Amino acid sequence: MSTPHPARGLAGAVQRVTASALGPYQSAVIRIGFSATFLLFLLRELPHRHEMYGPDAPWRWDLARQLISGNQAFTALMWSDSALWFEIVYALALLSSLLLMLGWHTRAVSVVFMAGVLSLQNRSIFMGDGGDNVIHLMAIYLVLTRCGQVWSLDARRARRRESARDAGQEAGGRWEPGEPAGIALWVVLGVVLAGASGAGGLGGTVWLPLLLWCLWVGQGAWWAVNRYTPRNELRTLLDVVANLAHNATLVVIMAEVCLIYATAGWYKIQGSRWQDGTALYYPLKLEYFTPWPALSDFLASSGVMVMVLSYATVIVQVAFPFTLFNRRVKNFLLGAMLCEHAGIALLLGLPFFSMAMIAADAVFLPTAFLVWLGGRAGAGRERLFRRRGRVPAPRGAADGREAPEPDGDGSHTLVG
Repeated sequence: MSTPHPARGLAGAVQRVTASALGPYQSAVIRIGFSATFLLFLLRELPHRHEMYGPDAPWRWDLARQLISGNQAFTALMWSDSALWFEIVYALALLSSLLLMLGWHTRAVSVVFMAGVLSLQNRSIFMGDGGDNVIHLMAIYLVLTRCGQVWSLDARRARRRESARDAGQEAGGRWEPGEPAGIALWVVLGVVLAGASGAGGLGGTVWLPLLLWCLWVGQGAWWAVNRYTPRNELRTLLDVVANLAHNATLVVIMAEVCLIYATAGWYKIQGSRWQDGTALYYPLKLEYFTPWPALSDFLASSGVMVMVLSYATVIVQVAFPFTLFNRRVKNFLLGAMLCEHAGIALLLGLPFFSMAMIAADAVFLPTAFLVWLGGRAGAGRERLFRRRGRVPAPRGAADGREAPEPDGDGSHTLVG
């Protein structure tokens, strides 16, 4: 058997990276996971929002303004110190989290979600922990991904549009149902962006205004090309650029997760408590980290269990980045890390940190497992709706498969 020519293999890899947005299921899980985490966090802190980020916060508005003038961070909460403006920003953060989780016009909503995350976290930076830092970074990365290809309202709208075309019910250039909302979002975001840029409200960095304007102009160009010249070479070029940005961002997310675990593991190795296997004992005895005192005391009473869990934590975190090219070992360690974060949420009372890390770990989940999981969820939804006398689920859900998506991100709307 002849060996493939190296150039042909390289050309095939380039074509694969530019012709499609890889990891559609993984990026969808990341989108759903981080938006759901932030949404649940905002809902839990709803009664305490004024003390955390609002006018009653110990870190007062004038102190935050002095800090931001130095670190040049972005937060819309510095545009005004009124309580009404704070409520508007908090409500928009809640709404954008919900809409991003559902996958409604993900291109535009992901930008609003990023603005909400940065605005609240940069307002009171001393309120966050490691999970908040992960959400902070992933909110920025999500705006560059095509995370609405599957498991989203955008994907469902694209399937219906594709079905209408196949049935000959939709002619080219016809006004599509998703366009009014998309155009309205694009116009509103453009007005807000222009006002914020003119008033100097985008922070002191260069990358954020540049990113936002490129996204806004790119979405307008994407809509115009899809509507008026859908088969032009410019359409292919825009699709290639979007695919490259998506795939490069996925690589960055994977590298970020590996860096988090590698640094955490190697720092643990340097600690004497991790070296002698007693590190887990101390958080189990802290009242702040013991939502279930009886369970924590039970685990802390077993020296062998504490030692095994302490050493296993270090081994998994240090070894994981080196196992990415061995699928079986990688999947085993990935399952161990998911169990570890579930244990942290249960034993230490850190559910949002664990949810954020599990969502980040999802970038490494096998596609076959995610497709199977989506099929089971679709079958369960169909049975639930059937019991209520509803219409059956869309095509592809009944046989446990995700309905095929159109090329690209399946969007011909302005910001979908």
